[in-house]
Amino acid sequence: GTRALWQYRHSRYQVIRTLSVIFFQTGFAYILPGLLQLFQQPEFYFSYFWPLKYDYLFPGTVSYLVDNGQALGVFMVVWGGVMAFVATPILTYFYGKRWYCSWVCGCGGLAETAGDPYRHLADKSRAAWRWEVRLIYPIFGLIIGLTALLWLNTFWHNSLLGSLSGEAARWYGFFIGSIFSGVVGVGFYPIFGSRVWCRFGCPMAAYLGLLQKHFSRFRISTNGGQCISCGNCSNVCEMGIDVQQYAQRGAPVVRASCVGCGLCSTACPRGVLKLENGPREGRLVASPLIHPDSLRILS
Repeated sequence: GTRALWQYRHSRYQVIRTLSVIFFQTGFAYILPGLLQLFQQPEFYFSYFWPLKYDYLFPGTVSYLVDNGQALGVFMVVWGGVMAFVATPILTYFYGKRWYCSWVCGCGGLAETAGDPYRHLADKSRAAWRWEVRLIYPIFGLIIGLTALLWLNTFWHNSLLGSLSGEAARWYGFFIGSIFSGVVGVGFYPIFGSRVWCRFGCPMAAYLGLLQKHFSRFRISTNGGQCISCGNCSNVCEMGIDVQQYAQRGAPVVRASCVGCGLCSTACPRGVLKLENGPREGRLVASPLIHPDSLRILS
């Protein structure tokens, strides 16, 4: 975080964003859980929600929190549910997925700090985009199905899955939560770039991305007349978006994968790119430099 603050010290947006990540990860994901354990309360991370912290809405975890944390445990369960199903859609509507992926999340925070030197390695080919779609949405669907299945199994007194209920959750946690997000998602920074997990595996990113693309006011507006095609914006995009192609056409960047880190805007020498939370009806307005049919393709 200190390195990122120094590197992007000339950008107020990047400084505030980095300080936000440091604050939430130090306070909500390190100090607070430690204090809870110190006072013999259930360990809980208030900065992580379902479906990223998938087990927080599993029946076993809910029962554990309520039984061991009593009133505090009930608050934790309510907090997780409200943040996942109420606060997330509202915040994403106004600010896009950046409110979480770039300002709060520990996976994103690690990518933005420790993984920053490798952000230019993100594959921007169409083949990479296809793999992104093939992986991230099925994983999101898998955690939805698994959560629903576990609750149905509990409702039917374990007659549906029996002893397999715990095994299903553990296998998901091992392959997705540990191998994919941990070993591949972090260990492969120098090979695939800094947001491998966020692009291809994170169910929270899939959830936020769907809301952002179809429901949010957030977009990155472009001024194609000022673009000099230097390629800086595309080079720094860790989500594999060829931002330059949008900038050259004067088309707004409205992509489910965009985490709103703002590095494309920071790297632009001409001020072509601007992060906005404007009216939804203005997200895909055709500029004089682009034919409306092209916008339909880009969107």
